Amino acid sequence: MSAPAQTENQARTRSFSWEDPAATAAAGMTLAGIEYLRAIRDGELPAPPIARMLDFEILEVDPGRVLFEMEPAEWMYNPIGSVHGGVAATILDSCMGCAVHTTLEAGVGYTTADLHVRYVRAMSDSSGRVLAEGRVVHSGRRTATAEGRLFTESDERLIAHATTGCVILR
Repeated sequence: MSAPAQTENQARTRSFSWEDPAATAAAGMTLAGIEYLRAIRDGELPAPPIARMLDFEILEVDPGRVLFEMEPAEWMYNPIGSVHGGVAATILDSCMGCAVHTTLEAGVGYTTADLHVRYVRAMSDSSGRVLAEGRVVHSGRRTATAEGRLFTESDERLIAHATTGCVILR
């Protein structure tokens, strides 16, 4: 049995900061969902801590549709040398939930009830910028469903796709 390849193990550091999420959520309860997400996209309200931590941003907000972007990075890697599937699941859950949020009036919230992700290919720091698009399939009084796609920006190669069910909180 041969010895594993030796690599220089230099520590890397990453830090991030965020604003009070309770204050942002409270402000959001006074706005229709689409207005709230546009305010975050436009920098009028701070992005949530999860977006700061994973470095993703909202690019587009339309009724029933939201587009996020993210640059996969080495610090997102799992033990087998690719971006952890949880990162893909998180951005998909976020874009689909936000797509649902665009359909809600002020004072109404939602939460994910279920999430199904199908991984098609690995993501790495050489994948380039990726986009996550969420689209509402059904928006009802008590529940909503959405679908999402995560793909490379450069050639639109599919990385993962997902579906979600959300409970509407009135």
